[in-house]
Amino acid sequence: MTKRSLPIDPPSSKKSKTMHSTAANGGSVPQPHEIDEDLHSRQLAVYGRESMRRMAAANVLICGAGGLGAEIAKNVVLAGVRAVTVWDNSKVKSADLASQFYFTEQDLGKNRADACRDSLQELNAAVTVSSSQEDLSKSFLGKFEVVVMTDSPLAEARRVNDICHQNNMAFILASIRGVFGQVFTDFGSDFTVFDTDGEEPATGIIASITNGNPSLVTCVDDERLTLEDGQMVVFSEIQGMTQLNDGRPRRIKSCKPTSFEVEEDTSSWPAYERGGLVTTTKQSKKLTFKTLEQAVAEPGEFLLSDFSKLERPALLHVGFQALDAFEANEGRAPGAWDAADARRIVELAKEINDQAESKAELDEKVLEQLSFTASGLLNPMAAMFGGIVGQEIMKAVSGKFHPLFQWFYYDSAESLPEEPLPQSEVAPQGNRYDGQAAVIGHTLQQKLADLKVFLVGAGALGCEFLKNFALMGVGVGPNGSVTVTDDDTIEKSNLSRQFLFRNRDIGSAKSAVAAKAARAMNPSINLTALQNRVSPDTEDVFDDKFWEGLDCVVNALDNVNARLYVDARCVYFGKPLLESGTLGPKCNTQMVIPRLTENYGASRDPPEKQAPMCTLHSFPHNIDHCLTFARSEFEGLLEKAPQEANAFLADPEKYIGAVRSSSDSAAHEQLEKVVEVLVTERCSNFDECIKWARHKFQTNFHERIAQLIYTFPEDANTSTGSPFWSAPKRFPQVLNFDAADAGHASFAQAAAILKAEVHGIQLPSWASDAAQVGKAAAAVKVPKFQPKKGVQIETDPTATQVKSSLGSDDKAITNSLINQLEDVRKSLPAGYRLSPVIFEKDDDSNHHMELITGLANMRARNYHIVEVDRLKAKLIAGKIIPAIATTTAFATGAVGLELLKLIQKKVLEAYRNTFANLALPIFALSEPLPPAKMKYKEMEWSLWDRWILEGDLTVRQVLDWFKAKHLEAYSISCGQSLLYNNIFPKHQDRLDKKMSDLVRTTAKMEVPASRRHFDVVVACEDEDGEDLDVPLVSIRFR
Repeated sequence: MTKRSLPIDPPSSKKSKTMHSTAANGGSVPQPHEIDEDLHSRQLAVYGRESMRRMAAANVLICGAGGLGAEIAKNVVLAGVRAVTVWDNSKVKSADLASQFYFTEQDLGKNRADACRDSLQELNAAVTVSSSQEDLSKSFLGKFEVVVMTDSPLAEARRVNDICHQNNMAFILASIRGVFGQVFTDFGSDFTVFDTDGEEPATGIIASITNGNPSLVTCVDDERLTLEDGQMVVFSEIQGMTQLNDGRPRRIKSCKPTSFEVEEDTSSWPAYERGGLVTTTKQSKKLTFKTLEQAVAEPGEFLLSDFSKLERPALLHVGFQALDAFEANEGRAPGAWDAADARRIVELAKEINDQAESKAELDEKVLEQLSFTASGLLNPMAAMFGGIVGQEIMKAVSGKFHPLFQWFYYDSAESLPEEPLPQSEVAPQGNRYDGQAAVIGHTLQQKLADLKVFLVGAGALGCEFLKNFALMGVGVGPNGSVTVTDDDTIEKSNLSRQFLFRNRDIGSAKSAVAAKAARAMNPSINLTALQNRVSPDTEDVFDDKFWEGLDCVVNALDNVNARLYVDARCVYFGKPLLESGTLGPKCNTQMVIPRLTENYGASRDPPEKQAPMCTLHSFPHNIDHCLTFARSEFEGLLEKAPQEANAFLADPEKYIGAVRSSSDSAAHEQLEKVVEVLVTERCSNFDECIKWARHKFQTNFHERIAQLIYTFPEDANTSTGSPFWSAPKRFPQVLNFDAADAGHASFAQAAAILKAEVHGIQLPSWASDAAQVGKAAAAVKVPKFQPKKGVQIETDPTATQVKSSLGSDDKAITNSLINQLEDVRKSLPAGYRLSPVIFEKDDDSNHHMELITGLANMRARNYHIVEVDRLKAKLIAGKIIPAIATTTAFATGAVGLELLKLIQKKVLEAYRNTFANLALPIFALSEPLPPAKMKYKEMEWSLWDRWILEGDLTVRQVLDWFKAKHLEAYSISCGQSLLYNNIFPKHQDRLDKKMSDLVRTTAKMEVPASRRHFDVVVACEDEDGEDLDVPLVSIRFR
């Protein structure tokens, strides 16, 4: 058996007669090992360059072009392998349209692989997509690194797997049958995983190390360590106990939040003095896979997904074998909801289980459900398993992430009707939904058609949802509709995962393009595309009538604040919210069902830890701090200062008046910035821009550092006598500009070009030559730095702003600055304005990331911090969320299965929230939590409740309404205004005033004509005088 290796050289380009490939749009195709970072930036954040290069050399065969095969192929093509061949020898049938998004009615009768080949090719011009009907012989299979078989007979799968295992090719078997699914992997007898989890190495800053065996290492309490017993770490920068700096990985144990023990005898070593970093190292892992034949008989441990179904995987392992045996004997799948066929499946399962060495606990009802739905096709299942299998392919070709080892079974039996369906419910009607109706019945299919759904977002999640809705038949009925909104436009970086978009769509509205693509999949869908952000500012668009007319809301958002707003609207109007999110290979889904579950906002992640201001300004100790500084400098110099200057130029008198009347130091500091950009640092030609860039280098990386060292020399002590430059502080060094240093030259070039953009200066042809710009910058004369005494440098980690640069005579300084502005304004042409540079991370031609990277890396050099390349800088400074198509597909498929439960009004126990990490892999399904409930006397309420009072009531009538419920209302407010409080004597005059009048006169709120009510918050006490939180009160006065 040869060792399982990863693809390094491109496979043979030889094609057989029955293989057909196509190129997309006639465009140029990058070479196999080239990575388009503009296109794949979010994916590179997940896989890294080395894994992407391995992927780009892989040739993948996908057998079966049905819904599951198409989902797998879509995800793999988007990921950027070298080539994908789709194999199928069957014809397109109408039932295929329920789950195969690239089939249309015009494709009926065509070969399935041929029918979807061109559409798959359009996804990525760098991937060669072929179709084939050739015999799956050893010679044919030998052309591929990975072979995937979907919904294949077990005997054929065994035959192909044997060839793959003997010839060192990865093999994956995947099947979806109704709401049941199965995945098997075999990556060979000697497979290496280079990175099991894909997480960034954890780093700690060392505070102390003891001499001993083992040796105790303590780290600074700057942030909690994320180390685990048994991990391997390397040490660096240690002074004193320098033997640990040898780069050799060492095992650790007894890990605690700020300390751990290292398995090393340091008893005789020199004592630790200061400094040092500890960093985890990635350890490779060897795996030995069984063949399919071996694993069927001896499955080993199953990967669990739902801990309420611990016995289910073993049961389904037998059930799928019984299903295969039935189809081999009968030559067909079991009939939809056919009781006789189901009984036969149960009998076969018992026979197989009796012969098995390890017996499963058989649940006849589940086996019957498997039989009932085995002939059906559900798009959500295809999406889920397409994500899982697509990710396993990436693992097989890259060695990145831990493979699924080796069996995974899943079911969503809770999505099925409670009672068996009659044949009239599942009999084919000759339409595209027959495959789905075979699982859920025509009645539920009609409920899907009549749903009114609001999809918020048309990005990666939104594209997948629209595809799913089109295939499921959501909103296709006369009473149904789907409304999608997204205020964003399409960028190149979207194309690697937002699969409804093409290169030609860049710059267009996401919602409009996605809606057009969804209509192409299913022309019957009643789809409206909007370009409005869902927020308080658009409540005239998404008004009460809009929300009240919905059946369901689906979030496809990428930020928490927007999610919280939509969640609050859903709670207010009592609408179900299906929530999901992704982060690289991780995803979660949450079902928010009125009165059944808690809402999305009921639990939140803790806020991200922010570095203290003094750390960012003077004492950075990691590259994130340097990049935060870089982003702040970029925006301050090139965006905020020019914007502030334009505000002055637009209305000088008003601006100056505001500055004079303001006592805020920030306003005066902004005035300094305006003077800089319009007076002292205004440029009129490119040479002056280079001079400006050179001076910025000198200020940031030489003078500020020199002043810091002068104020706090290396041997400085704190007021307590301890060394000032103790961890996590890093003693810095000054930089001297050197034109021969590529980093210096690149910084000067990017800074000068962007400064020219601010002032509207035309660039000379040589501006594109970083070396020439660097030489010009080196020729700029800069004065020798003279340190200043008495300079105050902030060292307090609780401080929130830098000490003001203004002196004691603030007014005189302010007047001087204003006079300078008044003088320069007279010399500027009428209508003169600056052009602020708004940071845009995804345009590689704009020099933004060159400047950010330069600023960050020069600062990193100051503090002896490891520098970053442009891509890493882009990911951190641009706050790019890692994203891959596989995770998105899985998450939206999981939500689709929950939608089937929603239309049946299932009980709480039927719903599932999901957390998944496709990298490990881990699948964790759990029941949603119920909402917290309040009880008082005979009343019970939760956040889902609103108390609605009818009529144009007075304050007294509202108080009486509460009194009748044995509650003493003492305060009523609307928005930020207090309408009534019984502690204010004057408020007694308001008792007989109408609430609607007080809302208008006191709260200054006009209720829109389209709204029949307004909301007030009532504070009240119970009979014992204890405060009691009551629901929001709506007064329906119209």
